Amino acid sequence: MLTVDMATQVFEILKQPNRRYLTKADFKPVLEELLATHPGLEFLQGTPEFQEKYAETVIYRIFYYINRSGNGRLTLRELKRSNLIFVMQQVDEEEEINKILRYFSYEHFYVIYCKFWELDTDHDYLLDRENLIRYGNHCLTYRIVDRIFSQAPKKFSSNVEGKMSYEDFVYFILAEEDKSSEPSLEYWFKCIDLDGNGVLTSSELQYFYEEQLHRMSCMSQEPVLFEDILCQIVDMISPEREGYITLHDLKRSKLSGNIFNILFNLNKFMAFESRDPFLIHQEREDPTLTEWDRFAHREYVRLSMEEDSEAASNGNVESWEESLEAPF
Repeated sequence: MLTVDMATQVFEILKQPNRRYLTKADFKPVLEELLATHPGLEFLQGTPEFQEKYAETVIYRIFYYINRSGNGRLTLRELKRSNLIFVMQQVDEEEEINKILRYFSYEHFYVIYCKFWELDTDHDYLLDRENLIRYGNHCLTYRIVDRIFSQAPKKFSSNVEGKMSYEDFVYFILAEEDKSSEPSLEYWFKCIDLDGNGVLTSSELQYFYEEQLHRMSCMSQEPVLFEDILCQIVDMISPEREGYITLHDLKRSKLSGNIFNILFNLNKFMAFESRDPFLIHQEREDPTLTEWDRFAHREYVRLSMEEDSEAASNGNVESWEESLEAPF
């Protein structure tokens, strides 16, 4: 074992005998050890249910970014191509877990879990179409939500007809809030590619944009005609083959994420059209942060403020102190 590289060592230690891949379950001992010993996660030790959810979320995030085949079987090649070993070493050295933005941040977990909890009104850990349509102040179109529930981008792990699990939601929110990442581009490409032939045509783009157009007129927004939108998309992507957009075309362009917002997220489409100077300044200030990092930070601040104001309005010092430790 000492003669092989670190990634191979980790792979061999974690995987089950006679297997050539890692499963999500293989990472559980790593997370159990982390939760038991890491100073940045000590405050969770009194709440085993949230320890479990934190561990689950970290593992789902790892597989979302690294298991590119999406089959739940992480190969040595995928592990070596990823930054996971480097990030695990960072976690060992850094006492403040929230400084490790990739995979392990508690703040990121908190945002994901709270977003899910807000939508899961009956708290059965399953979401239906109507739950998901409320995401982000009803920012998504019914057509794109229908495609998610048709399991076009990813087969649901819930095994319950018409319901998405917490794991499915983690994949969704990571794809929705950072459309510049490769896993996200693949997720949304499968949604828009209605016939599954590997290319997006103008008719497929128009099908999704029609609902956006209708929503704009309902909100008294000045509608942008599809012909103009199509020209804008072609300019942004510069596809290799005229009239068709491939996943390869999208991965070549830095503006691909905006195309999906144009097609099915009205709030982000409007923000893109208005070119919010605050967001542009934010991006230039720290280009190392991803769209997901910025979103998670904004939402964590908002959620923490809500927790503090609720505790203050209760006038209960004890609940306020608890909210600082584990704001659930």
